[in-house]
Parts: sequence; structure tokens; C-alpha cells
Amino acid sequence: MLPLHQFGAFVDLLIELHQVDQQLRITREEQLISQHQASQALIRGLAHEIKNPLGGLRGAAQLLEQELPDKALREYTRIIIEEADRLQALMNQMLAPNRVLLRHRLNIHCVLEHVRALLIAESPQGPEIERDYDPSIPDFDADQDRLVQALLNIVRNGVSAAGAEGRVVLRTRVLHQFTIGSKRHRLALRVDVEDDGPGIPDAIKDRIFFPMVSGRSGGTGLGLPIAQEQITQHGGLIECESRPGRTLFYVYLPLQSDNE
Repeated sequence: MLPLHQFGAFVDLLIELHQVDQQLRITREEQLISQHQASQALIRGLAHEIKNPLGGLRGAAQLLEQELPDKALREYTRIIIEEADRLQALMNQMLAPNRVLLRHRLNIHCVLEHVRALLIAESPQGPEIERDYDPSIPDFDADQDRLVQALLNIVRNGVSAAGAEGRVVLRTRVLHQFTIGSKRHRLALRVDVEDDGPGIPDAIKDRIFFPMVSGRSGGTGLGLPIAQEQITQHGGLIECESRPGRTLFYVYLPLQSDNE
């Protein structure tokens, strides 16, 4: 606050300055949270439908595993079975009345390395997935399966956009005294997922976190809404900026809040 005194007058003027860019970011994040809440009901309905084919997928993988003589090939069926089990657990959690997080101490880089390994197995021909990690980031309490699902959805989109000759970067940074939505945190984590693909079409940029909105032919438009759901449950948020040749998704997660 800056008091301005006009000499020879009986009136003082008081000017209060606010940081506009921070207020704009908070407003934008509150709008994202509102959008997310509006799509939760639809996601729960879709989770119910997704559960049905998972049992058949797992059973087929088990039968195939029994018929494969090569142990190296059985590694792929093991991945199918484990991922089907993880997705089944996630669907059950999304359909549960309270959807309590199964938190335990974890390291974000272990989560990202698991996601990276899955996508390299899915797309062995590329793109290149680079890492730019901050080793100072502390462990924190989170639900590992839900974080894996959220980050897998985001990074998979980047891999698809970049193509075989492209590049995806996974980056982590610590943020101090950072506000997520309207809540201030003494310590927060930012995960960047960057790709050098063609960018998100202008027509859907403002709606990418709505269900059924996709910029890819044949895309379901569910990956980002589900990712936002998983991150919001952790008190975090996902934001995006995109232009041709550079798309960045920012995943914000609290590491420590003001009352800790």
C-alpha cells in the first residue's frame, strides 16, 4: 500500500497494488477445478462401463501366457495382466462412494520411470523420452496407482503427438510458497510433460479437460479428464499451454501446505 499525500489539501489518497498475473492464474485454476467437478459424474459412469472388458482382457492374457514357450514373450503377458489388475483397482476406487486415496510414501521419479518404461514398451520405435529431474525433490504421501494412471495418460498423449521421430521431455521442479487453486502451499511439486508435436488445435484448447474432447482421430477424449480427476484428488491441478512445435502440460502437486 502506498500513501500519497497531496500537500495543501485535506484528502489523502491510498493506492493498493496487487500482483495481477497471480490473480489471473488463480482465477484460471478455479475455472479448471469447476470444469473438473462438472465432468466427474460422467467419468464415474464411464468407469463402470470400462470395468466390464477388463476381466476378459486379463483372462485372455493368462491363457496366452500358458501357451507361450518363450519366457521372454511371457514378460509381455505379465505386463498385460498387471496393468489390467491396476486398471481394475482404479475403476473400483473411482466407483467407490468416498474414493479414499491409498497414500504411502513415494518418490515422484520412481513413478515417472515406471510410466516411461511402460511407454517405451508400447512404442519401442520412438519418440525419444528424455528426463530432466530435480534430485532434491523429497518423497511425499500419495496414491501411486492413481499418479501412474494420471501421468501415463498425459505422457501417452505426448508420445502420440511427437511421433516416432519426435521428442518428449519429463521434467520435475520444486516450487516454494506456491498457490494451487486458492490454497497456498509452502512446498509444491511441478511435473512438466513437453512434446515437440504439432500442438493442440485452437478449436479445442479450452476444452481438453472435458470428457469426449479429443484432437486425435479415434481418440476417446477420456485420458485428460481422468488424469485431472486423479491429480485433483491429491489436491493438485493440471494446466496446459500449446503452440505448434511445443506443448507443455504442467502437473502441480502439494508437497507441503501452510499448516504443516
